[in-house]
Amino acid sequence: MITSSGFLAGFFLIIGEYIVFNLNIFLYLRNIFKRFDEILRQMKRIGYDSLLLISVTAGFTGMVTSVQASYQTSGYIPKSLIGVLVGKSTMIELAPVLTALVLSGKVGASIAAEIGTMRVSEQIEALETMAVDPYDYIYLPRVLAGALMVPLLTVYGNVIGIFAAFFLSVFKYGVNAYSFFHNMREYFLPSDLWGGLVKALFFGLIITTVGCFAGSKTRGGAEGVGRVATLTVVYSSILILIMDFIVAALLFGGM
Repeated sequence: MITSSGFLAGFFLIIGEYIVFNLNIFLYLRNIFKRFDEILRQMKRIGYDSLLLISVTAGFTGMVTSVQASYQTSGYIPKSLIGVLVGKSTMIELAPVLTALVLSGKVGASIAAEIGTMRVSEQIEALETMAVDPYDYIYLPRVLAGALMVPLLTVYGNVIGIFAAFFLSVFKYGVNAYSFFHNMREYFLPSDLWGGLVKALFFGLIITTVGCFAGSKTRGGAEGVGRVATLTVVYSSILILIMDFIVAALLFGGM
């Protein structure tokens, strides 16, 4: 039987190991140029290979936002202000959060499964035997690529989502095309954009570090690999939502 004290001890042990794991990764930041080719490869894997998925997600999210904005503001505010609601909600919240949640399933699980397979097949131990530190050779390129590509994918998601909402608003709800973007520009604040990008930066770090950490802890063969891939998606999604609240409260909540 697991007692509450035993559960708390295990919980804080994992948290401590995760923090130390991240510190060990960032100690090798001096080797960025040495691992430049691998960082580029991981950037392609995380960024370019996810464009179709982000396009579909952002496009339908933008259209849903347009539908909801039209429905919820009907009779209260002019339809010409739909662009304002779409722009702010997309840049501040929807694009960074939904992009991160989708990538936690695609990228985070993939990283965890890949590193978990390397762990159970003793490839990581073989690298250590050859004096190659996995923190430098395996983990650092993935973490840096995630920190760079998730914000860029968020910008891409902003563009796709806003234009999808624009076309639906114009052709279905009769919103004037000029008014849609003119009002969005009039009410735009720089913090709307960079606030979402700050979130995306933290989300990218969460997705990749949780995937690397979970993969490094894999035990139990193929079953263990599947288990850590699932846990990576669950825990990274929870951490993304927690971080979303923290960053939003600090940037927009007056905390």
